[in-house]
This record gives sequence, structure tokens and C-alpha cells, in this order.
Amino acid sequence: MILLPGLLVILWGEAALCLEPDVSFTFNRDIQHYAVATNTVYVATNDTLYQLSHDLTMVQRVTQRGVLKGGAQVPFHRVSEADFSDATLSINVLLPLVEDDTLISCGVIDKECGHCEILKLMDISSLQHSESIQVGSLDHSSASVAVLVKVEKNPTKTDTYILTALEQSPKQKERAENCSTNLATVQLQNTEKNQDGGIFSLIENQGTPSIKSIDKVEFVEFVDGFQISSTMYLLSNVRSADTSNRIRLIWLEGKGSKTLTLKSLRGATLRVSEAGGHRLVASSVIPGAQPVLWSGVFSADVGRTNTELLVFDISPDFTGKANTDPDFYSGSRESSAPEPKTLRPKAVLFRHSNMTSVLAVRHNTWVVFFIGTGDGQLIKLAVDKDYHTSCPTVLYRADDVRQVFPKIQLDPIDQNYVYVPVRNQMKRVPVSNCSTYRDVKECWSAQDPQCVWCGSKDSCMFEDDCIDSDWLSIPEDYQEKMVSHRVAMEPTGQITLNVQTHLTAGQTARSNFACQFSARSSAIHCTSGPAPMFPQCTCILPNGTLPAEVFVKIRLGTTQLSERLTLTECSDIGGPPTFVLCRQCFEAGCDWSKNKCSWANGVRNDSVCKRMVSGIKFSMPEISSIDPGVVSFYGRNHAVLYGRNLSDVTRVRIQAHTECKPQESPVWDNTGMSLTFHIPSADSKGVVKVCALLPDGSCHGSSNITYQSSPSCSNIVPNSTWLSGKRKLKIIGSHLDFVEGVTQSHAPQEVRLPENRTYQNLTFETVAAVNAQGAFPSTVFLKVGNKTLPCTPTITFYPEPKFISFKSILVGDDLRITIEKKADKLEMMETELSVWGVDRGHHYPCILKAKESHNETDTFSCEIQDSQVAEFQLLMIKYGDETVKLQNKPSFPFIWVLLVLLPISCIIIIMVVIVYRSKQKKLTAKMNSDMENLELDIRNDIRQGFVDLQTEQIDLMENVGAIPFLDYNHFASRIFFPERGTLVKLCIKDIGQDTVKVQLDECCHVLSQLIHNRLFLTSMVHALEEQKSFTIKNKCALASLLTVALHGDLLYLTEVMEVLLKDLMHQNSNTHSKLLLRGTESTVEKLLTNWMSICLYGFLRESVGQHLFLMVSALTQQIKKGPVDCVTEKALYTLSEDWLLWQAQDFSSLKLKVLFAVGTEGELSEPLEVNSLSCDTVEQVKEKILSTFKSKFGFPFNVPLSDVRIEYERDGCFVPLEEVDGSSEVIGEVTMLNTLKHYKVPDGATIKVLQRKTHPPLSPQGSVKDDENFSRKYFHLIDPDVDEDQRKDPERKKLKLKEVHLTKLLSTKVAVHSFVENLFRSIWGLTHGRAPHAIKYFFDFLDAQAADMKITDPDVLHIWKTNSLPLRFWINILKNPQFVFDMEKTPQLEGCLSVIAQAFMDSFSLTEFQLGKHTPTNKLLYAKDIPKFKQEVRAYYKQIREQSVITESEFKSFLQEESKKHDNEFNETAALRELYQFIQSYFTEIKDKLNENGAPTELMEQLHHLKTQFDGLKSCSWS
Repeated sequence: MILLPGLLVILWGEAALCLEPDVSFTFNRDIQHYAVATNTVYVATNDTLYQLSHDLTMVQRVTQRGVLKGGAQVPFHRVSEADFSDATLSINVLLPLVEDDTLISCGVIDKECGHCEILKLMDISSLQHSESIQVGSLDHSSASVAVLVKVEKNPTKTDTYILTALEQSPKQKERAENCSTNLATVQLQNTEKNQDGGIFSLIENQGTPSIKSIDKVEFVEFVDGFQISSTMYLLSNVRSADTSNRIRLIWLEGKGSKTLTLKSLRGATLRVSEAGGHRLVASSVIPGAQPVLWSGVFSADVGRTNTELLVFDISPDFTGKANTDPDFYSGSRESSAPEPKTLRPKAVLFRHSNMTSVLAVRHNTWVVFFIGTGDGQLIKLAVDKDYHTSCPTVLYRADDVRQVFPKIQLDPIDQNYVYVPVRNQMKRVPVSNCSTYRDVKECWSAQDPQCVWCGSKDSCMFEDDCIDSDWLSIPEDYQEKMVSHRVAMEPTGQITLNVQTHLTAGQTARSNFACQFSARSSAIHCTSGPAPMFPQCTCILPNGTLPAEVFVKIRLGTTQLSERLTLTECSDIGGPPTFVLCRQCFEAGCDWSKNKCSWANGVRNDSVCKRMVSGIKFSMPEISSIDPGVVSFYGRNHAVLYGRNLSDVTRVRIQAHTECKPQESPVWDNTGMSLTFHIPSADSKGVVKVCALLPDGSCHGSSNITYQSSPSCSNIVPNSTWLSGKRKLKIIGSHLDFVEGVTQSHAPQEVRLPENRTYQNLTFETVAAVNAQGAFPSTVFLKVGNKTLPCTPTITFYPEPKFISFKSILVGDDLRITIEKKADKLEMMETELSVWGVDRGHHYPCILKAKESHNETDTFSCEIQDSQVAEFQLLMIKYGDETVKLQNKPSFPFIWVLLVLLPISCIIIIMVVIVYRSKQKKLTAKMNSDMENLELDIRNDIRQGFVDLQTEQIDLMENVGAIPFLDYNHFASRIFFPERGTLVKLCIKDIGQDTVKVQLDECCHVLSQLIHNRLFLTSMVHALEEQKSFTIKNKCALASLLTVALHGDLLYLTEVMEVLLKDLMHQNSNTHSKLLLRGTESTVEKLLTNWMSICLYGFLRESVGQHLFLMVSALTQQIKKGPVDCVTEKALYTLSEDWLLWQAQDFSSLKLKVLFAVGTEGELSEPLEVNSLSCDTVEQVKEKILSTFKSKFGFPFNVPLSDVRIEYERDGCFVPLEEVDGSSEVIGEVTMLNTLKHYKVPDGATIKVLQRKTHPPLSPQGSVKDDENFSRKYFHLIDPDVDEDQRKDPERKKLKLKEVHLTKLLSTKVAVHSFVENLFRSIWGLTHGRAPHAIKYFFDFLDAQAADMKITDPDVLHIWKTNSLPLRFWINILKNPQFVFDMEKTPQLEGCLSVIAQAFMDSFSLTEFQLGKHTPTNKLLYAKDIPKFKQEVRAYYKQIREQSVITESEFKSFLQEESKKHDNEFNETAALRELYQFIQSYFTEIKDKLNENGAPTELMEQLHHLKTQFDGLKSCSWS
């Protein structure tokens, strides 16, 4: 029992929860599982278990977080929310065991292995029992089932078990193996300690009974399980490799024991259609006695877009032989199994897109279905005993798209409510909307069996709420009318009028049933007839009284019904048999027989009318399309229907379901080919049918309209406007393409049409605020159909912007105008202004260039190109709908001073004017111009940097082609022998070489035996490393040669490496333990690098390689976007300040049409579009052409770059483009390389590619780059250090500041950042929650060594792991992608990769780097990202540490498999011979070390035998 103060503390502390009484409860996280028992709802999110009352008031919650204690019998222990935790129990099973007052809660700890708890039913904080055991699925999945079942042991004893049916798939089997669980497909587990084997045990009589799926079955997905009487039912989707999905039903008879129950297995197959391939999505048994009826939601496709609700009779059949199912078996399997029984649906009840869940409830003779959908709806469907469905209604509809949970349940206390879980909300929804129906006819027309019209309360309500039995409801079967009538002619000539009420009624209402007939003509009265008896009454009319209009009043209890009946002689309704005539006949109470109307006789069947055609000949309408075809559930005004023969169409009919009354919308603007109509609102989301209605009532053509969620807005930018309005604002949100108009709260009558509508945003113009003063807020409303929806963010109106002054200055031929505006909160952009200079009535457009903001003012700069006017006195500025005229202010104080001083110093002024004025004016003008140009250039550079920073993104080509991975031996050669010397050619077999196993000759065989002796090999390594003449280069070579020689036995190589590492650790343990493995100063450190490379090659290629290639490709494209200096290799776009081309001149992008000369007759290929820059040299253009060719076609151009020449088409002729020619610019003794700008190649120019037959005399080496003095004789973008006056190009005389271009580093970082993040996370991410075998194994090895050496400092272990994996392997790969791919690494790319590699290592560092103004830019670039990366790295190390240990056999298999993959790819003989060179050089030292280590005599003799063999060159010749 929880005390009130404690409960209040819990509720007040629930800051992140939102409670809406009797409506819904919102959780912090998504719902994973829930269960209902007695008066309680239990809800599990991924880290918390909640206990709610039946009306969703929270009782208490329990955190599922805890700590793992190694070695304990139960390793998981829950802690409080405030305490430290390192594990979370994710619940997959919740089973209330009411008779034991307990709640069974089972799940998985951190996606690893199982754990179960027994909690007190009414106090979940009270733990009764816990155990590390698997019950149910290891995944949060709806593909497994766990239910409580009862097995009758004998007539006096019944035991309760947990029936678990587990999803079967390759992934699940792998997880089960990792957790050492032996759960089968279906089993029974104990619920009590006193049962045989104890709680949760599978055992019975020393055995473990279970049901398994046969080996051929690949996937089993269980959808539902339940028990009726003694029979258990399991429903599943089963799929094998050679068959499509099958829907299987299993029956089990719960009698005798676990074994007998499971061996009573019998099954059936549910067949939806002959085509097959359907999947079962959701399931609900229909309450009632025999037969056992069951409903299921079936999907015809994987995406569940087409789903249908079907009913089956699944009554158990135990007549056949047990345990002979073709898919499942218990114990031993029969050699052959007969085909199981096939069950077919009794009825298809409902079709709707994306149904996800169903609950069936019986109400008298009706069955009510509650159906959840994937777009967040709860639909109610009533079905009568003949499977006729009523019109479905929507009980709940989410505004957005959120899937309803697979299970829906009733409130056990008040069954007028149903629980609907959607995402992170539990909703308690009324099962009916009875109270919304205003009168008895509306209440009846709803066709809701759970609603009654209560006469005593004069309202529609639940039957339980009507205190007496004075109520009416719908009948036991579906009827179209509440009251119907029939007229029949008796043999006597009298006419019988029979009035039938289609109702069920309470006792009070039935016992007070009466009818009263009356007519406007007093001559009509009922002569005689039987007394009224519910549900009908009869009136006999004399012959000759028809036609007539009769009024019928019917009383049922206190409720009165009235009907007006128009009666006609049935024989008088005549004419050609048409649909209209047939309907008229039935409405008069007559029957239609043999194409004519007759007196009523027998059972009425008005369906015959539907098969009849119209009597009038209309052109049959055809519908081709509807615009729009997708709308929100609020509908759409002014939709257009297109088609043919539409002239006679009077209305458009919208039919949601055949059982529902259709909606009809009138049409206008009908042209015969198109018409306009309103799409009405809908109660539900989904697809509806549309047809065109003709005057005779027939409907033709077919199309669809899809109703979706309503629009919503999350932001408005900018969020302000000026009072005069007409400012363009952008609304951001969802489903905004459904918006038809925008209004504002201050002027609701003014509707603005949206512009540029998409799903996520739209643009509109604000409405002017007439007579408003000062700032004020305004709400924006969206018009959708006939609904107006408010936007949560509001906008603010501010006073008009105030423009103060302007000034002009000539810059070349253009006039630059700077406009000053008073600073305000409008944040006006230059794109919102239009400016003209006005002179003598002429308007000159001024093109806006930039905006700058200061504390008090904003300035806008614009340019009038080729201006003939030096200074304007008037500007016209337009924004929105306002135009402002701005006058130029004359300098009156200056003129006044001149006028005052003029008479005083006339002579001086004249002298100044004569002598100095001209020079002064020229000098001032020049200085002003230079300063303005300098200021403009710097501003443009800074602004362009800012623009790049804000807009930079890499549009990585959609098809980067196949990733050019190097094969394993080339990858290994680059890792083992990075200097690419002779050892590579000796030890690594090329692709073309024979890969057949080569037998070792005698001398090499002896050496191979020796190095396979661990004592010899470790002694040899130690002996060599002790020699001062044995350099680091020798140590690396020794390690790589050993790797090659032992590559076929990686298990042994791993053992040797461990021994050498232990020796190295003990050697450094007392000195610098944190420096262990930091460098490559020992043989074992290089050996570790090689070992990691071998073991991680698969992970690198399968998981990391794509991200690495995309990052390198993104960097390469980003570098190519800007200039690259051909001589210094510096680039404008880079990550490295050292490689930043800050001296770059202006450039423009060019698209070149490149033609390739093909054939011998000068034919040309189709044009290839190549992106280039105006500042590219001829050599760079060639490189980009060949690069684009390879990217486009997937193979390289067949002519080497040095043999390619290009020509540019100008005036119909092709002009050769050369790197250097007679027109090249020469500054001093240095020649500038020719560029496209030099040749004046425009955008869209045509370039022809030819093969150079002979090299020109100027550069016989093929390219000027081949000149050994290239960097001294030529320059490109960076000017040589020469006299300023020698520079002809004024562009090159501009002052350039390096600091201005530092933003290029940041813009490059922004452009490739997503690729860098993806790469980093692919490296330290865990595939399926597990690290690669080598990493887990080696990290565990380091942990063990630290424990043996009594090292308790966690920093030491962190550093060891960082030095052994990221520093030793990943940095090598990040900085050298050419080790992995067939590509070249340019100097610019190398500079960028170094910065990224530094950021990668900083993420693993334990040191906090202090940033300041002197911090290198490569540290500043990723300064804000490093803390986040460090957190991810710590989590990565933690996850690896907590991962289950790799068994010795598992790791052995992994190493053997890696050895097999690359068998015979290395020249073992050559490696052994090179190893002997070391042995020969240090033979004595090795022999002494072996003696020191106590080597046996046999080993020493073997060493001498080796020397003898190699000395005898006859048996072992050197290659």
C-alpha cells in the first residue's frame, strides 16, 4: 500500500510526463510492451516500468537501470534513478499472474542476454525473485509470443506455464548461440518454484520437451498465441528458401504434462487466396462458444499498404495423427509428414491500407472490431451474424503519422473504454461516440450495437447507462432502414399495409408498443387487422383508396417514431424497366418481378435495381485524373476532375466504404473535359473511391483520392514584417502542400495564396496592418478545406524601415552606391530591396551586392553598371509594396566654409587651385579608388567566405561507380612493406602469378620448421633486437618477413606475438608503461600492425571502406571546386593551413563540352560535359577531362596524359592549347603557365581531345612538369618574387590577406563533415552490437595483462588500446587511402587527410587541449566536435569491455578462416630466404641466446643443420 504523501512525491517528480485524466498518458520514451490485469495497466518503455490505474492515473514507476556485478549468481541489480548505472533491462515479456498476485517481467540486459524478475502485482517496486535466464525473445520484437497457459495434470490439479514461441531467423540463432541458450521454437516454462525444476525451468522428468522448426524453415514469425478451454493456439508466418510465406496455425492440447502437451501438436494452413504469399499482421480471437471464430489482418505486400480483415473458423481438429506437421515437430521428427489441413476464410470483412492491429469484442449477435492503423487511427467496425458490415467509424485519429501498437485491449474495469498505445502515449478511448448522436434516427443510423436510444433520458448512450429497460437499438442483422413498409393486394381486393420496425428493444419499450395510422384524406382508415405486436403493425385499406399519403406514428415505451408513406397502386408504376423506375417501385412498398412493378409478395430484393441501366441515354463519363489526388482529412476546395464525356455530370460522389453513405459534391465550370468540385472533409485517413454522378442516379468512372494528416507549422522565417505588409515569409512544417490560403489574426478576412508550396515549406506575403502603431504580434492561420488551423509560432509587425542617406563612387565604368538604413529588428535582406537611381526622369537599376550590419545602422551596397551619371541626387527604393524616395544631402557646411574663406584668402585659393588642384584631385581620386577597391575586395573575400560557410555542401556524385578496392595481396604489400622496395617483389605474388601451392625446398623446409618452434623464434627475435647494428628498418623487415612466412598459420603467429608483447610489457613496466606500443621501435610492434591489418581487412572492406572512399571522394571534389596552384600544389579549398592557396585570384566555373577524336577519319564522339575553372592550366584541364571520363564510363581513357593534346573551338576553327607557348606571360625570368582565362575560353566552350603523335620541341619530355627546374622556371597562381611594376595583370596587384581566406578551411570542413562523421562512427561503431573478433580478442588480452601486472590506472589501459588500434592501424589507413583503393594521393589530399587523422586521434586522447589565439588551425577546426567524439569513443571502449568473451574455439576458427582466404598469395620461399640472411649475419648471437634460454640439444642441432643446408648452394640456390 502506497501512502498518499509518497504518491504525491512520485507524481510531482514526474516532470517529463504529461497526464491527461481519462484521456491519455504520455511517457518519456516509446512504449515497448504493456499488459492489463484487473484494475491495473503495466507499461514498459526501454528504461522504465510503469504501474497505472485502469483510468491511466500513475501509481508508481520503477527504473530498469542497474549495475552488473561480475561473478554474482544474478549479475544484474537495479539501482535508483540517481545512482550510477551501467546496464539496462529492456522488457520483452509482461505477464500478470493474478492468482499468485505476481507480475512476471522478462527481457534482455543491454541487447545481450536474458533476465527475469517476479514482481508483486500491485506493487511493482517489490521484487520477489530475479534470475538470469531467457524467457521469450532476446529482441524487442513483435515476432515472438509469450502467454500464460494452463495444463491439466489430472482432474484435481492444473499447473500454469509460460508458453513461449520464439522468432526463428539466422540472426536470432546467432544471438542465442552468443548467450549460450538452448531455447527451441516453442516450449513451456515454469511459473512457480515448487514446479519440477524450479521457476522458469524447461525441464520435466530429466528431459526438456520442446517444439522445433525443421531445418528447411528459415524464418518463423509468431503473431499471436492464446488458450481457449484446454486448447492452445499459435499463429505464425513461416518461410523457407524455396517457398513463399505460409500462414500456419498450431493446436496443442493442454493435458497430462509438458511433454504430452507439446507432442499433441497438430496444425493447419490458413489460405487467404489461391495466389498465396500473404502475411499475417495482427490477430484476435472472436469471443463466443463453438465454433471458434478468429479474425486476422492479412497483408498482400511487405509494406502492408494493402491489408484486409478476414474471419476464419479455427476450431481445433485432434482427429489426425499427432506430431506429424511438415514445419514443426516435438521430440523426434517423422521421416515424412502429410500436408496439413487447409482453412479458408469464411468472410472478407474490411479492406484498408496499413492495418496494424485488431481487437474483436462480441455484443449480442454483433461482433465489434477495433482496428489500429499505421498512420495513427483507431477504426471501429460492426459486423452482424451474417458477416454484413456496417459503415466503419473513426474513434481516434492522430494529426501526424504514428503507428498503433500491435495489441489493443479493453479496460477490464470499464469495458466502454479501450487502450490504444501509439508511440510514447497510452490512450484510453471510448468504444463508441454514442453521446454525439442527437436523436433516435441518428443513434440508429450509426449502426453501432453498443449504443441505445434511452427513452427515459431522451439521449443516445451505452446500454449500461440507461437505468431502465426503456431503450431501442439496432436489430440483430444489418438493415438499411429503421422502418420499412410493404403493400399487398388480398384476394378480396383489400390492400394490406404492413409496417415493420427494424429494432431491438428493452422490455419496457417492447411492452409499450403501439401504432397509429392517419391520412390527410378522412376517407382513408384502417378497417380491421391484427393488433400491433412488436416489431410490426398492419393496416387493411379498402380497395380504391390509392394513391394516398399515410402517416404512421409508432410508440415504443416513451419513444415515438413517425413515418410518412406515399402509397401507390403497384400496377400503376409502369414504363420501360429502368433503374429509376425500379427504385420507385420498392420505395412505394411494392416488389419488382419480371421487369415490372407488382404487389408485394414474399421476400423483398431491391438489389435487382443495381443491375439495371438508366432509361435516358447519357454519354458514359470517364475519369482520367483528379488534381489534387492527395489531400488532408479536412478536404480541399476547388479540386479539378479531368476526363471525357463529363458534360452531363451533376455531382461527384466520394465513397469511403461500400457500407457507408457516400458524400456528393456539386460541380461547376464543367467543360466536358474537366470540372471543378469541392473535396469534402473525411473522418478517417485513407483511400476513397470517386465516380461521376449522372442525373439518373447512376455513377460512372473510377478514381481515387487519398486523405492524409493535416498541415502543421513549426517555424516561420523571418519571423517579422513591416506594417505596410507584402513581405515574403516562409512557413516550415509538414503537409504544407495541402494549404489553400494563409490569413493573419489582425486581418482575418484577407486571404493570401501560398507560393512555392512543398511538403515542408511554403511562402506567403504578409497583410498590411492598417492604422497600426508600433510593434505588435500576429498569429498566422492556414486555410485547409473549410478549416482554419493556427500556427504555433507568431510573427511580429514592426514600423517601416528608415533609410537615412546614400553616397556614390565610381569604380571603373560602374557606379557603386552605398545606402544607409537605421538598424531595426526586421533583419531585412538585400534580396528584399529593389533600387533605381533617378536622373532627368530616367530610372537606372542598381543591382544589390551586399549588406553589412552595425550597432546603429545597416548598409546596403549596389552597382549601376556602365553608368553615364557620375552622381545621383535621387534614389527610389522599393520593398514589399512601399516605394521610398531618398534625396542626396548636399555638404552645406563645407560650401559655407568655402564661401566665408573665399574673400579672405582669394590669392591663396587661386594659387592652390592653379598649382595643386589638378594633382591633388588626381591623387585623391586615385587613393579613394584604391582604398575603395581594397575595401571592396576584402569585403567580397570575407563575404564570399561567409557565404561558402553557410551554403557549403558536397553534392557527391550519385554513382561513384564500383569502389576500386585493391585486392588483398596489394593491400598487404603496402602495409607490410610501405617503402615498396625489393622485398615486395620477392614476397608478394602479383595477380597474374600462379597461386598453386609451391613446395618448399629442403633448406627452406628446415627453416620453416625452426621458426615454427616458439622458443627458437622468440630467442631469435630477442637476439637480433639486442644488437646495436640491427636498425628499426631491420626490425620492421623482420616482422613483415615473419608475417609472410607464417601467414598460413595465423594461430601460431598470434601466439608468438602474445609472447613477444608480454616480454615488451614487462620490459617497460617499471619505466614508461603509458608509452607502450606508441611507436614502432621493436619487431613485435610492427608485427602487431601487420596482424591487425590481416584480421581487420574484412571489416575494413565490408564496413569502413565505403565511408572512407566517400570521404576521400568528397574531399577530392571539394578541392577541385576551387583553384589549385599547379606549381606549389596549394589549394583554395583545403583543411590544412599549410596547403591553403590564400593568394588565389578571381576565378569562375566553366562547363566544357569535350569531344574525343575517334577513328582514323577524324570522327568525333558525343560531347562529354566536364567541369573546369577559368584559372586551370592546360595540364589541369587534361587531368579533369580524363578523370570525368573515368567517372562517367567506369574505365580510364586509353591514352596516357602525356600523349593527350587538346584544342579549343573558336570561330569555327580549333586552336591548340599548350602549357607554354609564345603568348605566355613572362615576369622577369619566370614564365606563367597558360590557363583557360589566358586563352579566353568561355563557359560552354567546345574542347577536342586528340592523341599527340610527337612531343613539341618546347617540351620533349611530354610536360613542363617533367623539367627538373619546373618550380623555379614556371609559376601559376602564386606570383614569383619580382618587381611590382613587372606585373601586367592588375588583378595580380591586389593585396591579399591570408587571414581572410582562413574561412575556406572551415567551409571545407563543413562540406565534408557528414562524411567524416560517418567514417569515424563506422570505425568505432559495433556491427550488430559486436566488435570485430580481433579487436575484442586483443583488448581482452590487454585487460588480462594489466590485471596480471597489477595495473589499476584506467588511463594506462585506455592508452594501450589506443596505441594498438587507432594509432597503429586506423591512422595508417586514414592517412593512406591508396593502401586500400586503386587511387593516387595528391599533396592537397594528403594535407587534408593529416588534419582529419589528427582529429581522429584527438578523439581518443585523454588530454584536454587548451585553445587560444595561438592554437594551430588544424586543432581549432574540430575543437567543438572532439568532446562529442570522445564520449562516443569512451562508450565504444565500454561496449567492447562489456561484450561477451570470444571463446578460444571461436577465435581459432576465425584465424583459420582468414588464413584460408589468402592461401598461396605470398611467396613463402622468398620470405624464408630473406629471413635466413638475418640468421646468417647474427648466427653466433642467436646461438648464444638459445643457450641462454636453455634450448634443447635437438634444437641446436637443427640450427646447425639449417646452416649446412644453406651453405650448400647445390640444394638451395638464391633467386
